[in-house]
Amino acid sequence: MKSRSASGGLVYSTDSGRMCPVCRKPVSSCVCSSTPARPASDGVVRVSRETKGRGGKGVTLVRGLALDPLALAALGKQLKTACGSGGTVKDGTIEVQGDHCDRVIEALKAQGFVVKRAGG
Repeated sequence: MKSRSASGGLVYSTDSGRMCPVCRKPVSSCVCSSTPARPASDGVVRVSRETKGRGGKGVTLVRGLALDPLALAALGKQLKTACGSGGTVKDGTIEVQGDHCDRVIEALKAQGFVVKRAGG
C-alpha cells in the first residue's frame, strides 16, 4: 500500500481544478513553481508533418521553440490564423491541423526564427 506522501495527495478538486502536488494549492495559484522545465533548445525550430494516432489526418507540428507558455500560445494562434485552420498547443509543441509546413516555415522565418523542415 502506498503512503499518502508517496502518491502526492490530492490531484484534482471539483472546486478549483488541478492541484499542485508539492504545495497542494490550485495550479493557477501555485507558489512553488514546480512546473516542468522545458527542454533546452538548440535554437532551431523544426517543422514536420505527422499522421500517427490521428486516424490518417495530417497535422503540422512545430517543435523546438524556446518560449514561455503564454508566448507559445500566442504564436500558435498566429500560425493557425495564417494557415486558416485549427490546432492546439500541447507540451511545448504547436499543432496546426492539415499539411501547412511551407506556410508555417515562411511565417516563422518572417518572425526571425531559424527553421528546418524535419521528416520527409
